[in-house]
Amino acid sequence: MSNEPFIVVIPARMGSSRLPGKPLIAIAGRPLIAHVIARARESAAERVIVASEDQRILDVALQCGAEARWTDAGLPSGTDRIAAVAREEGWADDTCVVNLQGDEPLIPGSLLSDLATLLQDYPGANMATLGVPVRSESDLNDPNQVKLVTDAGGRALYFSRAPIPWDHEARRTGQPPDLTLARRHLGLYAYRAGFLRRLTAEPPAVLERMEQLEQLRALAIGAWIQVGIVDMAVPQGVDTPEDVDRLERLMAATGLV
Repeated sequence: MSNEPFIVVIPARMGSSRLPGKPLIAIAGRPLIAHVIARARESAAERVIVASEDQRILDVALQCGAEARWTDAGLPSGTDRIAAVAREEGWADDTCVVNLQGDEPLIPGSLLSDLATLLQDYPGANMATLGVPVRSESDLNDPNQVKLVTDAGGRALYFSRAPIPWDHEARRTGQPPDLTLARRHLGLYAYRAGFLRRLTAEPPAVLERMEQLEQLRALAIGAWIQVGIVDMAVPQGVDTPEDVDRLERLMAATGLV
């Protein structure tokens, strides 16, 4: 297993369509982005950088011990923000960059280290990401939980908000679906900086626009996305006001701040 250095970049923007001002929403008495930074700093990353168009977010980043990089408000995605930082920093093509989305406050730092190692252990892969088992039919059907399927070697085949894989026989007979191969995608990626530049030079793919999932652009251009499956409970991130309430209760119960 590789122990090569890696960098975590956290893209964060104020203009979330479902939850405006999300990075600064208070959870357990601290801004959401502060919790995300804390998780990143628990990893083995040599640097943690927050990329945002809003100075208030960048100020919190600096207060929490992360680096802060301003990125243009017109950038269309978090991936584009990370690519902008990579260009500004002049990172070499083989630099391992981990994308931790700014609405994932409960991703353990150890998973970021594991993700970087996964990419480094597959020299032919362009990207790496992680998934966890889906435990219930309601989670499988929840469009806010992105699902994924892979080939036998763990290479991603597709990501969707729809319930995949679709258990046709179970649906036909009115039985609960087989969840053996059902996986929820975790909102983090590792890229090589050279591929990150190539990816963001491509226009959005049709499937990407339909599903509103950036990773489908990578699949559309034939990228190899290696997926690691971790069998642990990782709560989903923050997308709605209900998620804020859920995380408040969870953090109060666990003492995590």
